[in-house]
Amino acid sequence: MAPERDGEEYGLQEEGGEEEEEEKGLLEQEEEEQVLAPCPLTEEVLKEGLSLLCKTGNGLAHAYVKFEAKYKDLTDISLLECFIHLRYVDLSENKLQDLSPLSSLTHLLWLKVDRNLLTSACMQELPYLQIISFAHNRIKDMEGITHPRLANLSLKGNKIQTALGLSHGQLFSLQILELRGNMLESTAGLNLPKLKNLYLAQNALRTLEGLEGLGQLTTLHLRDNQLETLDGFCSSMKCLQYLNLRNNGISSFQEVAKLQILPMLQALVLLDNPCSDEPNYRLEVLVLLPHLQRLDKELFEQDERAEANEIRQKRQEEEKEIEGSLQADATE
Repeated sequence: MAPERDGEEYGLQEEGGEEEEEEKGLLEQEEEEQVLAPCPLTEEVLKEGLSLLCKTGNGLAHAYVKFEAKYKDLTDISLLECFIHLRYVDLSENKLQDLSPLSSLTHLLWLKVDRNLLTSACMQELPYLQIISFAHNRIKDMEGITHPRLANLSLKGNKIQTALGLSHGQLFSLQILELRGNMLESTAGLNLPKLKNLYLAQNALRTLEGLEGLGQLTTLHLRDNQLETLDGFCSSMKCLQYLNLRNNGISSFQEVAKLQILPMLQALVLLDNPCSDEPNYRLEVLVLLPHLQRLDKELFEQDERAEANEIRQKRQEEEKEIEGSLQADATE
């Protein structure tokens, strides 16, 4: 496999050298395609990988429903087309670029194809598929994922730049979405009404948008991104309890105050943000977010709560006094 180029992966090409880099990339891709020796799934490997004998749907016969073939350098899985009763398939650590032979496996419940050479997650819609992992491939977008019962989807460690192609109108059951280690710059397109856990760490996020549809989200991981503001959260996110913002660019408590819009927020991680180096950091966060139970994985003590309550009351009284004097000045 051609080695990855840091410049291409992180957008660090020198000015004027983009065309050269692009040509080089195409050449290397062509070389890799030429070098990729055909390695189809054989009957011998198939027999080794089949297991879990179960009754078929009509209960009148038995068939193997599980298949595993890892580290086999497979480039072609056409032989699987006939094994229509398979429910669990693991084809990780191969050299697959095409999953179309799986379209006839209409009983499939669970699919793992980590560390292959896939550039797309697009597949024929499978009616019962509930769990898919496409981790560490070369997938560039989220188009063509339409399985109606899909509950858990991992696209960790790919090259996805946008979620706008996501078929949220067809992913009625998706509860867990894993997108760590991609190239996302925005959250636009992640409008998934049943989603409960969303993992977006290690991307290039600068803005939060389109979150208003995540009404059932309970856990949101945004660690290791480039967020400097916390605009984008909204009151419709009424179930969000855990928010990880570690290692972003949140510098002021004014930004932290924007999290007051989240009614159920109980645990917040803000370590490695500039604001976490401010004096009385824990106290200031608790003044702003009195319902918070934990900050940076540490529970708030009773004495911290009492002190925060005092500071909050004092500041509210000061604000009222200022408002009163402003009103008095206005009437004079």
